[in-house]
Amino acid sequence: MNITKENKDELNAVLKIQLDPEDYKERVDKVVKDYKKKAKMDGFRPGKVPEGLIRKMYGRAIKMDEVNKLVSEKLSEYIKSEDLNILGEPLPSQEEQKSIDWDNDDQLEFAFDIGMAPEFEVKVSGHDKIPYYKIQVTDELIDQQVGNYQQQLGEFKEVDKVSDLDELITAHINELDEEGNPREGGIYKENASLTLSVVKDEEIKKKFQDAAAGDATDIDLKKAFPNDTEISSMLNIEKEKAAELEGMFRIHIQEVKKFENAEVNQELFDKIYGEGNVTTNEEFREKIKGELEEQIKPESERKFSHDVKEHFVRKVNPKIPGEFLKRWLKQTQNDLSEEDIEKDFKQFEKDVKWDLIKNKIARENEIQVEESEVLELAKEVTMQQLRQYGLGSLPDEQLENYAKEILKKDEDRRKLHERKFEEKVVEHIKQHVKFEEKEVTSEEFQQLVEADQNKQSE
Repeated sequence: MNITKENKDELNAVLKIQLDPEDYKERVDKVVKDYKKKAKMDGFRPGKVPEGLIRKMYGRAIKMDEVNKLVSEKLSEYIKSEDLNILGEPLPSQEEQKSIDWDNDDQLEFAFDIGMAPEFEVKVSGHDKIPYYKIQVTDELIDQQVGNYQQQLGEFKEVDKVSDLDELITAHINELDEEGNPREGGIYKENASLTLSVVKDEEIKKKFQDAAAGDATDIDLKKAFPNDTEISSMLNIEKEKAAELEGMFRIHIQEVKKFENAEVNQELFDKIYGEGNVTTNEEFREKIKGELEEQIKPESERKFSHDVKEHFVRKVNPKIPGEFLKRWLKQTQNDLSEEDIEKDFKQFEKDVKWDLIKNKIARENEIQVEESEVLELAKEVTMQQLRQYGLGSLPDEQLENYAKEILKKDEDRRKLHERKFEEKVVEHIKQHVKFEEKEVTSEEFQQLVEADQNKQSE
């Protein structure tokens, strides 16, 4: 066996593997013998099919399969032993590969094109000026969060009558017959809940204006609530039955309630932050300001990471074997058309360059990701997901168990590892570049993000 590397240019090379019969004959013979032991063929007892017949029927396929496995193994070993920094994977050479007669050729030669990672330098210093956009927590944002807390901790309170047509009504509901009397054996539901704000018909909604407990009004329930799911829930009947309903229903009001936001007072402070931890409105707003700063900080970090990537890709701009990578994408990404690859290649090229730069910075500064760091990130992600569902904090042991479940999935573990790796590289860069902090409003920040997205799509 002989493996050679021929450089086409600084970014492209060809690996040639030459195999003699002794390199693969033993492997092929072993598989043929295994076939012979298992082969079942008319006229022969199991395991007694002549080896010559096995070779005649399956020999070519066995030879091709075993040689291809051997070539793949030796390619990987060579790339590792020679410490070749390649991009993508080796591809059968379109220009160098000779045709092979698998039936008659004993000496076999294979040629593979490879794309080489470039040699380059990365200097991170105070000469690199990168802005960090800090989003201002304005009084308006604080007011919005105060309103959110008031709504979250508000409650329905009984009122004398309907006034704004957004009240919640508790009522007994009777199905009526054609004469307007309760239908015998018809639907009857006690203490059903109706939210007037979701009534679709404006004329029906007006029927409830100034209505109070004890009043009754007849309505077409299907006209008021066209959604069968709403009616099914209201009357506690199956959705299929709700879909078939028709006619009038009497709404006999038992109670009228109106939602009221919680007042901004000590009771609200205690519910949110625990008894006595916040005692004044000023402390309340300052606490919210700190929360908002923490919530929006990841947005600033993401923007900074994006700007770091753009800065160093533009500054270093390492050369990559573009045509080879396009060909590699076409052969490995079956779900992408040639048009998709051409359209998205500019962004793919930028991502490859950033990966090269990022990895070089990490190697030169011994930046590594520990398993404990991946676990902590998984816990953060888990906590963020729980908050989206309105769940509060969990005991650390329980949170860690959830995180470990995430890490059992190889793809999730890989993504979290890559995310932590990039975070650590960007943090290293942040400590060495000229860090320009700029305060912007949330609107200005959004405009910056949209501008980045527009550039990416160009």
